[in-house]
Amino acid sequence: MKGFISISFLFCCLLLLLDFSISLPLCVDSRAPYILNQTLGFCPYNGSTCCNSTEDAQIEKQFKNSNVSDSGCASVLKSILCARCDPYSAELFTVQSSPRSVPVLCNSTIPANSSQSKTEVEDFCSQVWDTCKDVSIVNSPFAPSLQGQAGAPVHTNATKLTDLWQSKTDFCTAFGGSSDNSSVCFEGEPVSLDRNETSITPPRGLCLERIGNGSYLNMVAHPDGSNRAFFSNQMGKVWLATLPDEGSGGTLKLDESSPFVDLTDQVHFDTQFGMMGMAFHPDFAKNGRFFASFNCDKSTWSGCNGRCSCNSDVNCDPSEIGLDHGAQPCQYQTVIAEYSANSTASQPSSVESAKPTEVRRIFTMGLPFTSQHGGQILFGPDDGYLYFMMGYGGGSGDPYNFAQNKKSLLGKIMRLDIDNIPSAAEISKQGLWGSYSIPKDNPFREDKDLQPEIWALGLRNPWRCSFDAKRPSYFLCADVGQDLYEEVDLITKGGNYGWRVYEGPYLFHPTQSPGGNTSLDSINPIFPITGYNHSEVNKNEGSASITGGYVYRSTTDPCMYGRYIYGDLYAGNIWTATEDPQNSGNFSTSKIPFGCARDSPIQCDAAPGNTLPALGYIFSFGEDNNKDVYLLASTGVYRVVRPSRCSYACSQEKATTSTTPPPSPSPSHACSALSGYLILQFSSLLLIFLSFV
Repeated sequence: MKGFISISFLFCCLLLLLDFSISLPLCVDSRAPYILNQTLGFCPYNGSTCCNSTEDAQIEKQFKNSNVSDSGCASVLKSILCARCDPYSAELFTVQSSPRSVPVLCNSTIPANSSQSKTEVEDFCSQVWDTCKDVSIVNSPFAPSLQGQAGAPVHTNATKLTDLWQSKTDFCTAFGGSSDNSSVCFEGEPVSLDRNETSITPPRGLCLERIGNGSYLNMVAHPDGSNRAFFSNQMGKVWLATLPDEGSGGTLKLDESSPFVDLTDQVHFDTQFGMMGMAFHPDFAKNGRFFASFNCDKSTWSGCNGRCSCNSDVNCDPSEIGLDHGAQPCQYQTVIAEYSANSTASQPSSVESAKPTEVRRIFTMGLPFTSQHGGQILFGPDDGYLYFMMGYGGGSGDPYNFAQNKKSLLGKIMRLDIDNIPSAAEISKQGLWGSYSIPKDNPFREDKDLQPEIWALGLRNPWRCSFDAKRPSYFLCADVGQDLYEEVDLITKGGNYGWRVYEGPYLFHPTQSPGGNTSLDSINPIFPITGYNHSEVNKNEGSASITGGYVYRSTTDPCMYGRYIYGDLYAGNIWTATEDPQNSGNFSTSKIPFGCARDSPIQCDAAPGNTLPALGYIFSFGEDNNKDVYLLASTGVYRVVRPSRCSYACSQEKATTSTTPPPSPSPSHACSALSGYLILQFSSLLLIFLSFV
């Protein structure tokens, strides 16, 4: 009886799906598609499809009974009949709740939106007419009397399109349509919704829920794919936390008194110093290897013993550098160290604490000044190499021109192989800064004029970079500006991003140049894909500093999908950047409003003078294993949630009909208390399961 009630409850909930838009696949009978491990015998569908082998055979029989002699028309008719197997057949065969005998044929008379170019939609309805207009079809599905009817034709006579319709215009008016944000059209092949193609019209707003009160600098999803993530603060503590389900009302499960690892004895913490990054090996669940990037003080820790980045190789004399606070040149250093979560008692994926004992020193380099030294580390999703983001090292206007200096690692993105460890002799011979190898395809591995660690150069202070989860070749970095412009760069192998010849798209004129200048004609700079002038932010600290985020790839907010989200550290502003058209490198940017969910687990504090959440400083963004995006702010941890929870309109999400679900709902009325979009997220998997019961 308990199982029956559960199934009845699910069936009840699925009734809400009947008028949903294209946010998820759905079949004409409102069930989820089948998952097949082979292609159907007649219709060209495999994987996700709305037909099983029996339905596929019925379509084949219908096609043969049509007795079409012309091969061209036969091919077109087959594709149209097989469209019932398309995972999006509910959208193709239902228009304004009315069933159709023929899918909506892509038609040039109705303009398409940005998700399908005109060349993709302009020919198919005309192609059907031109190919089949003079061909006899038995039981033709194109009869006028079948409009608004589903199922097989009732006429047994052989007819031509010219017998049924006066013109192509009449025919395409009846059966044609276009693809937009709430419908799709059929172009002769299985529907392919490339959701990278995001409308350039910005969403109404970004809805946030506050799930934690702590202030953290880094967040990394647990490599085991679970609903856990690591959080670290600038002082050097790392915690393992459990993330609540979106909309559950739960909060971040994190015990501040019990960190996963405490590195505060090694980390030098100050305004510009601390633990700047952490990364977990792609095989962490098996080998337990993880890495921390932090700053140290050689006057207080003997392990802080790297070479100074200001040296004769880069035409810099440490004795000539004047530092603030009485510090000595390269007193402070940047470190990447390896640690282990291996335990004899359990697998690394289940370990909840690790020893702060350093396993291996990966990298150490002394810093010339006390600011602008980046420090983020992350593994490339495709190549498994460690990327290290390094700022120019400080000093107003990069006086020693480190970012353009080919022998300096300052102002660079480095790419290191931490799995193939060279011998001490090899490290010394190659002049490496630690225990790592140079990947064979690094752009300057064989160039004696450039350091082999370098992947890209000409960065000022990259503050938070990320790979697009769907297109890993898109490596996006926010680069902090000097006085005028904050930028986002699309990082490519060997790319030069201009600093300090340029600040963003503007020429930069340094006030002092003891390290010399780089001529404008000697570089081929790559300009930002987006960014903002300092005059564009609502500054509450009299400054601006960009914080990079992520390309949004979660299904939680379908109107945010495919947009790059980033913010400003001081101003509390949030922007989204949208590429249009796809793969063009052309991005449009919009400052986006944001609000706090009505049912946020932790109440959001209002900003002074308005109702917006008071985020404080936006230190970083994070991403979990579901690709949900988080904001790590001085006032807490926030997650991007469904727009309807903030009453933001999104055509691809059905808003909830009840603002507050009743406690402990019974199966008979629980559906009305659930969000339609949440049901969509789980319905496909549940229905697949039920189909086998």
